[in-house]
Amino acid sequence: MKMKASCIAVCTLLVLLLAKTEVTMAVTCNPTQLSPCVSAMTSSNPPSSLCCSKIKEQKPCLCQYLKNPNLKKFVDSPNARKVANTCGTPFPKC
Repeated sequence: MKMKASCIAVCTLLVLLLAKTEVTMAVTCNPTQLSPCVSAMTSSNPPSSLCCSKIKEQKPCLCQYLKNPNLKKFVDSPNARKVANTCGTPFPKC
């Protein structure tokens, strides 16, 4: 009986842990990964699918880029935000 109760407790704990677990992928923050977006950010050209995929990949890094004075003017431009929104990746609130 004691073993059955222990097994139930362990199973319950595993279910709770798995329900709370989020699968996340490690992202390497590298602003050069956004280079496919340069033409869309500096003109009225629509973003390419490669640009959109790179913005989605780098989204966890955007706040970090905004804190860097050398990158902020590029990443925080109205066109950059427009491109991100067009790609379905609105900027996070930092």
